[in-house]
Amino acid sequence: MPPARSAATRSPVTAARAAATGWRHTLADRTPSAPARVAVRRTYKLYLGGAFPRSESGRSYPVTSSRGVHLANAALASRKDVRDAVVAARKAFPGWSGRTACNRGQILYRIAEMMEGRRAQFAGEVAAAQGMSEARAQGVVSAAIDRWVYYAGWADKLGQVLGAANPVSGPYFNHSQPEPTGVAGILAPAGSPLLGLVAVLAPVITAGNTAVLVAGERAPLPAVTLAEALATSDLPGGVVNVLTGRLSELAPPLAGHADVNALDLAGAGELAGELEELAAGTLKRVVRPGLHDDWSAADPGVARIRPFVETKTVWHPMGV
Repeated sequence: MPPARSAATRSPVTAARAAATGWRHTLADRTPSAPARVAVRRTYKLYLGGAFPRSESGRSYPVTSSRGVHLANAALASRKDVRDAVVAARKAFPGWSGRTACNRGQILYRIAEMMEGRRAQFAGEVAAAQGMSEARAQGVVSAAIDRWVYYAGWADKLGQVLGAANPVSGPYFNHSQPEPTGVAGILAPAGSPLLGLVAVLAPVITAGNTAVLVAGERAPLPAVTLAEALATSDLPGGVVNVLTGRLSELAPPLAGHADVNALDLAGAGELAGELEELAAGTLKRVVRPGLHDDWSAADPGVARIRPFVETKTVWHPMGV
């Protein structure tokens, strides 16, 4: 066996390889004694008009798990943020309602695809917020994804189910068709921060409406993570706007806003009566708490779509 060559007799390439190997070994030896990495804490922002701004007030508040463990900070939205969200939703309404029903269905299906790609993050946030096991949280996420697929299938069928060809006495064709009512304010259910949220949001935009969503105050993280999925899907900016903060501060200006056409009070709690009175001042359509609130129902039908559409009837002379 030939004797090992000294460093002086090695070729330059061999010496470089030996030096590199030794450098890597030195780093590997030092790695276990390196200090622990400090986690990067997030401050979750609002979602307005397709962007992620901070609250105009600059405020935020801590979000904790069901066991009181600090998870992150969330933006504390103000009345001004509510007004900005309504402006963004109104601006997006003509384009979104003007799309074909088939295209809206395709976009809703794309949202389901984006959620599937972030399944682990959603499951972790749901488990922390609701104090459930990872397996149960995965089931909730699956149900939320399936709910988007479900309503994607309804998008191009609303005309056949909610519309009609009406019999009339005279030489006329008479057709009734559902149309979106406009901008909808939604108060997300407090006890179901992901599945319940999707169950109230998806039917509203399926029909062609735009939405201003107030996330649950105690567990807003799934809502903002959903907003991040919406931003990377094909959904136009402004169709969905997400606010986080105190329900008592955000719900009254939303309910009383003259440019909001409908209001879903699923998460209103004790404020429901007061908000109904505010909504009556501008003749809003109101969906009261407790109406079709079985978020786990596999086949919810059109019960939560119907309140957010109006019926247009067209008369056309019939050729004789």
